[in-house]
Amino acid sequence: MKIVNGGTVSKLLAGVKIPKMFHAKQIFPRESINPSDIPAKIFAELSHEPFISKIKPGMNIAITAGSRGVANVAIITKAIADFVKSRNAVPFIVPSMGSHGGATAQGQLEVLEGYGITPASMGCEIRSSMDVVNLGLSDTGQNVYVDRNAYESDGIIVSCRLKPHNAFRGKYESGPCKMLAVGLGKQKGAEQVHGAGMGHIAENIPSIARVIIDKAPVLFALPCIENAYDETCRLEAIDAKDIMTREPELLRFAFSQMPKIIAGECDVLIVDETGKNYSGTGVDPNITGTFSTEYATGGVKVQRTCFLRLSDESHGNALGVGLASVITKRFYDAIDPEMMYPNCITSTVLASARIPCVVSTDKEAVQMCIRTCTGIDKNHVRIIRIPNSLHIGHIMMSESYYDSVMAGKFGGLTAESQPEELMFDDNGSLVTPIIG
Repeated sequence: MKIVNGGTVSKLLAGVKIPKMFHAKQIFPRESINPSDIPAKIFAELSHEPFISKIKPGMNIAITAGSRGVANVAIITKAIADFVKSRNAVPFIVPSMGSHGGATAQGQLEVLEGYGITPASMGCEIRSSMDVVNLGLSDTGQNVYVDRNAYESDGIIVSCRLKPHNAFRGKYESGPCKMLAVGLGKQKGAEQVHGAGMGHIAENIPSIARVIIDKAPVLFALPCIENAYDETCRLEAIDAKDIMTREPELLRFAFSQMPKIIAGECDVLIVDETGKNYSGTGVDPNITGTFSTEYATGGVKVQRTCFLRLSDESHGNALGVGLASVITKRFYDAIDPEMMYPNCITSTVLASARIPCVVSTDKEAVQMCIRTCTGIDKNHVRIIRIPNSLHIGHIMMSESYYDSVMAGKFGGLTAESQPEELMFDDNGSLVTPIIG
């Protein structure tokens, strides 16, 4: 795609005024576990029954590790491996991320390496393969697949994050059941879960997970839950037989910990960076309101959204790019279809990978969003800027919000500066930091 800086598009956008913006702080409940306390917390969780007796000397124990940017994921994974070693058993890590990493064994290793999970850092082997075992049919008629290395182990520990999903609602969303059905199912398993469409995923996940719990050597799950500041706030071990009853209860708690854009509405949302380390769809639509399906709702009410850059941790997988109204050339140039399209083929959701309007600079991306908004007062555009969808404690807001924030209209939202012009460098890149 030929993107011309200074061409007709640039000329059409040159006169679009970007309003002054101010730094703001969003305050949420902050129950958390200090990272330095996580290993002791995990050892305490696993040192009582029924968990401690399930790991016996000499056993080969598979530990799952996914593709999301889970807070403290390397600390959590290593602590589990260390506990297994303390029981004189042999841990190994299984990349459990469905079709992510380009649906290749090497690609999945590279994803884990980006999170600091390597054989050297974990002190144990990582066995990465796309080979699976077919466990039969679920009660919804889906073939059930599980990673062969995990299946042939003496026991599986399901380590994952538990949180609301970004594309559907159900009793089981992102958590142990999804890690079993999609993550450990590798590409074939993920395709089975998604193959009937997103309207059926809420029933397929628990249906397939039940078969894996019944037929594979699942010992227990150890999901983590994060607070609104992307900090670990809960770690709880769940025996295999209790996963189906306990997970929905923890999901309700996870919903209560979700952050949000407190103002609730804006005309333009600027997202500095998106990527698979923040959400399966680059941004979490539970925050940004940019859902790829009709099976989930929520987040900020917004008319136009621009994405400025893709994270390095995404390795070119820009899934979710289709949720933007406008992206930059820098973002577009970072896209690797070989990393992104396997997700689309597996999930059957194509909207997330469609390419939106592409402009040459950050400044033009913001300007194009403003110019194409309809039914608003262009002299008082409501703009909110976030660094990504995981870290929204500090944001920026346009001056149209300032008086309301100063008057205390939005509980938990405070101004940290006065409105000032956004600064762009000579290349049109946004250089004003979000934290003032």
